[in-house]
Amino acid sequence: MSGPLSGVRIIDLSTVVSGPMATMMLADQGAEVIKIEREDGDFTRQLATRRAGYSAIYLNNNRNKKSVVVDLKSPEGLGAVKQLCRDADVFVQNFRPGVAKRLGLGPEVLRALNPRLIYMSIAGFGFDGPLVGKPVYDPLVQAVSSLTTVQAGSDEERPRLIRTIVPDKLTAVQASQAITAALFSRERTGEGQEVQLSMLDTVVSFLWGSDMNGHTFVGDELEREESQSFIDLIYEVSDGYATISVMQDKHWEGLAKATDRPDILEDRRFLNAELREMNRDARLALTQAIVSEMKRDELLERLEQEGVPCAPVLTRSEMRVHPQVAANQAVIEYEHPVAGRLRQARNPAVFHGTPTGKVTPAPALGEHTDEILGAPAVVELAG
Repeated sequence: MSGPLSGVRIIDLSTVVSGPMATMMLADQGAEVIKIEREDGDFTRQLATRRAGYSAIYLNNNRNKKSVVVDLKSPEGLGAVKQLCRDADVFVQNFRPGVAKRLGLGPEVLRALNPRLIYMSIAGFGFDGPLVGKPVYDPLVQAVSSLTTVQAGSDEERPRLIRTIVPDKLTAVQASQAITAALFSRERTGEGQEVQLSMLDTVVSFLWGSDMNGHTFVGDELEREESQSFIDLIYEVSDGYATISVMQDKHWEGLAKATDRPDILEDRRFLNAELREMNRDARLALTQAIVSEMKRDELLERLEQEGVPCAPVLTRSEMRVHPQVAANQAVIEYEHPVAGRLRQARNPAVFHGTPTGKVTPAPALGEHTDEILGAPAVVELAG
């Protein structure tokens, strides 16, 4: 065995990030993932930051997979996918709702061929309702889910996008978890099932754990939302940036001692956690003024001596060579036969009982068509 999902076969018709990242996580854990692509391939193959014809975003979401080119509009192509699904464990698609059914690849059709099949559908806004037919991109989900307002800090501030595709990537994580849960259920019942997941639902659920406190008690909702977080922001120091989290009284006392400012302990606006949160703008401004002339590493050392949670704010280049990242072995390097040496983040879960095998690079378009479908089928599809 190589990985906890060794022996699981996944037929993956998803594109871009949410689906491909989910299936890559499962491939990293040992599943065989057959990526079904159109003749022009997954859209991310065409994006920027490229070498030797390969885009970084495609490589970073499709390792450990096999690529098969199929024309889904042809009877031969449709038949080939159905045949693959007869003995597959999981089918994944993120077409707009209704498209898979129109193609003849809906859950009723495929699960009739294989009742043990886990059929995963990923959508943007959902599967019913007024927004179902809209084209969906990450900023739209951030906006409708209120993530942009949460990022702003309060309803009074200008909404802000998070500058990474959080809805796509959260949905990938949720999808991979849901698929493994459905596989576990099948081990007990012997039956597969359809699983539906939307990006909007994923982000709403994600936010509720910490950012919807003012809307949790029915009948006592806040009319105007303010930041609920005790986590401080980013502070500019003389040679860079640092983050400092003052959550408890001992942290405030530690900050005062580390910066030689015992006077802030007498300020009546900041005598306890509740007051510090009620007067957070003044507290943040004061903290910024205190640390602005200090050197980052010296400040962090003094804060750590006093037990104040803190960390340097790293660039991407600094992050990938940070000693903690190195100690975790979070970043791996390996050779791609065309694109050369690659650097990527490994799958974050480490399975000591069922360790994963060697990483295989993201495939060339249609690299495994002959292997999976056989040469005669390829000739037939091409015709």
